[in-house]
Amino acid sequence: MSTARNAILNRLRQAGAQPLPVNNPDYPLWHPDSPAEPLDKLTELLEQNHAEVLRLNRHELVTTLRAHIEQAALKHIATGTGGEFLAEITRALAGCAEQRPFNQPLEQWKDELFDRVDAGITGCHGAIAATGTLVLWPGPAEPRTLSLVPPSHIAILKASTLYTNLPAMMADQGWAKGIPTNLLLVSGPSKTADIQQTLAYGAHGPKRLLVLILEDA
Repeated sequence: MSTARNAILNRLRQAGAQPLPVNNPDYPLWHPDSPAEPLDKLTELLEQNHAEVLRLNRHELVTTLRAHIEQAALKHIATGTGGEFLAEITRALAGCAEQRPFNQPLEQWKDELFDRVDAGITGCHGAIAATGTLVLWPGPAEPRTLSLVPPSHIAILKASTLYTNLPAMMADQGWAKGIPTNLLLVSGPSKTADIQQTLAYGAHGPKRLLVLILEDA
């Protein structure tokens, strides 16, 4: 299989193929009228999709996170093993909830993750204002399962990583040189509707989404 794959890749390289020209998008791109509008729009759209949004300064992160955990009676919380916010998350959980770092293969604690963990906490790679979408870039330090399996997802977003649209984020960050192998776009809690159009939350993922937006970071 590896030999066949290498042969195909070699033929593609020898062909000297060039990227196709990129035309202007055939869909309208939203442009804000003021610097404050993107964050207001992101907040509005997330809340329309039944997410809870709190805007705060970074020095309030630990106390805000702890208060939410205690109010929601979350007892077992899965976290990553790295990431920018890990130290603050660990401080917030100390004494009020059991922290379960994702430090082992999924197969070894799948039953606990699916049946016992109350929430997963992740950072965000950024967000898209025009669609009210969080952009998660999972990796070994924060696997994608953290945001997909527990019944509650707590996402921490720096306001400075907000873009008006996804193409702007891709261009500014140079994704053409290193596109992510896995990307999650989150616009609200998991929801689904049956044939009678009865909307239900949490059938295929978290039924609750809390977004903590750090306005000074």
